[in-house]
Amino acid sequence: MMNNFELFQDSENESSWFNKALEKLNVNYSSGWPDIFGEKIQAAFENKQKIKTLSLFSGGGGLDIGFHQAGFDIVECNEIIPEFAKTLEMNAQPGGILHGSHVVCQDINAYDPDLQDIDFIIGGPPCQTFSAAGARAAGVNGTDDERGNLFLQYARLIYKLQPAGFLFENVYRVIGAQSGKAWEQIQAAFEELGYKLHWRILDAADYGVPQFRERLIIVGLKKGQFNFPQPSHGPDSQDQRDYYSAADAIASVTSAVIPKPIGGRHGHLLEDIPPGLNYSFYTEKMGHPTPWFAWRSKFSDYLYKADPERPVRTLKAQGGQYTGPFSWENRPFSIEELKRLQTFPDRYQLNGARQKAIHQLGNSVPPHFARILALSIRDQVFGAEMPFALRYLDNSVELGFRARKSALTKVYAQKASEAIALLKRQRSQRRKRRRPIFL
Repeated sequence: MMNNFELFQDSENESSWFNKALEKLNVNYSSGWPDIFGEKIQAAFENKQKIKTLSLFSGGGGLDIGFHQAGFDIVECNEIIPEFAKTLEMNAQPGGILHGSHVVCQDINAYDPDLQDIDFIIGGPPCQTFSAAGARAAGVNGTDDERGNLFLQYARLIYKLQPAGFLFENVYRVIGAQSGKAWEQIQAAFEELGYKLHWRILDAADYGVPQFRERLIIVGLKKGQFNFPQPSHGPDSQDQRDYYSAADAIASVTSAVIPKPIGGRHGHLLEDIPPGLNYSFYTEKMGHPTPWFAWRSKFSDYLYKADPERPVRTLKAQGGQYTGPFSWENRPFSIEELKRLQTFPDRYQLNGARQKAIHQLGNSVPPHFARILALSIRDQVFGAEMPFALRYLDNSVELGFRARKSALTKVYAQKASEAIALLKRQRSQRRKRRRPIFL
């Protein structure tokens, strides 16, 4: 089957595949560019081969947006939470980004779709039993928890509908949960159905999302080979393009309702925290003169203030009053800004009040990340005509986002040290000014 398959090779003189895509689609790389990129991609596939697709555990629609815009016909979405299903329905109306999708709000255990000729299935079963937050709260239950066995319902529907392939997304901790037992069970369930699994842990920031978000991506195929796309951003990209920063992402947001600064017992502490750091700034280990917290006594997103020059840390679906990311302007981000940080289109409607909207955003796959994965599947699995050539990673290539994450931790530790040293000098100077002078 002919496709635009090119394996990753270093080439300093050659323009990157992403640069060529921007040129081909006539997309200006400026604030909000993922929206335009998605619209141009959707227009390019408007009258092309449609790939009939079923979406499971659809949530707020992140995977659905990306795949739908890449020419996958999302014929049906299944979602159990009524408020989330309403979001999907709102955007499936004429003129909506998911126009034409049929939404079924039903427990996956009872879901028995009457669909024919499904080509592909997408979805990410709820991951609380494998997540870092879940592990800290109650240990890693993995597949011993009912929520961890929802992948079996995913497998049941694959068996029923026999698609050419599927994409399964989840937190990367799945691999290590229960000393690898859960990961072995997941692989066995899909392989027994006759699908060869291709998987990698990827960071969405490497593909143009202004958010560091590591996820396990599995592509299962009945036949053929699959390679994951080469990063478009960061040191592993062909041209080492800078990450799409948080400040650049929200720069052109104009209609946002700006939330008020946080209050309560710890709200005032946010102001002195340097961008990129969290509550740990106020610990004895960091050297703070008046520590408020013990080291590692809170989640890493507690009082986390985003760094405008870099992507933000992973957006959380649920949290309390002090759950970040917070803006470097010492306030919560608006919903419009959070949509940009998750690459949800500006015109995409989210049902519900602020916390429900955040829940949907935090649970979702960033649509632009989904879009790049969808394009790579459309190209390699279905051999569809592409508006530009993608480049792919050889299976032997290791990505460096873990090493960069470690290096960034050291950068922020130095940043904290400098801020605390300045704070101590300022306090010392204030004490000197208050000291009485005797002549």
